[in-house]
Amino acid sequence: MDSRHGGARGSAAFVYTTYIRTTPEELWKALTEPGLTRRYWGVAFETDWAVGSTMVWDEGGRTTADPEQVVLISEPGRMLSYTWHTFTPEWARAVGIGEETYARLVDEGRSRVTYTIEPAGDMVKLTVVHDDLAPGGTIRELVAEGWPALISSLKSLLETGEELPEVPR
Repeated sequence: MDSRHGGARGSAAFVYTTYIRTTPEELWKALTEPGLTRRYWGVAFETDWAVGSTMVWDEGGRTTADPEQVVLISEPGRMLSYTWHTFTPEWARAVGIGEETYARLVDEGRSRVTYTIEPAGDMVKLTVVHDDLAPGGTIRELVAEGWPALISSLKSLLETGEELPEVPR
């Protein structure tokens, strides 16, 4: 991994790679445009996608804003990186996270996600790296379950026009 994916806790990084029959431009739109992110993720981002800009997460009508929730890398059609969202008591209640688990999430600190988009013939290779995670931590455990379902739904949306139903928890 290069320095953008390293860090003191880099060994706990979650990495997921898939191939999607789409273009880098269409994949970028699917990662950044609220109308698309809502379809496969249920989340919309309020940001201008400039490096350093804050990101407000809108999930099911709940907004999560924090000055440390920012865009880290923004290279349209190539790479996108941002700090992972702020865990709030309201978010935890809404998604069914108990108090003990919520406390562990907060203690683990902020992580980040990076999407690398690479042309691969008539497809695109998408690699998602979620890093700055505590080894054996709760966030690592949750994203290891969440990212495969999320990226599968993104892939389905781009290839068929239909996102997958939400995976039962």
